[in-house]
Amino acid sequence: MVDCKKYTVWQKSHDLVLSIYKLTAGFPKSEQFNFVFQINSAALSIPTNNAEGCGRETQKELIRFLYISSGSAFELEYLILASKDLGFTNEPESKELLEAIKKMLFSLIRKIKSTL
Repeated sequence: MVDCKKYTVWQKSHDLVLSIYKLTAGFPKSEQFNFVFQINSAALSIPTNNAEGCGRETQKELIRFLYISSGSAFELEYLILASKDLGFTNEPESKELLEAIKKMLFSLIRKIKSTL
């Protein structure tokens, strides 16, 4: 088991969750159970899966959960794009943070894989 909070990617993804929740607070109320729910869920999934993977017993399991986090990051990227195109938001400041997180997840997965 590993303390997930020691990973920069976990810290950044936690910051992303806070940023996304602030962003979706301004969405139309009619989207509360559509875009808001989906975007918040995808954002939450990134650090949550990191944490769950860190709580597992093997590095292989950690990698599996990091891949799930990565998938959630790509899902979030699309949801932000769609919400922007639908006029719910402008280009969010969190976009750069999301790109950095995707790169960090890829690097961490590659680093852990190299030790197996």
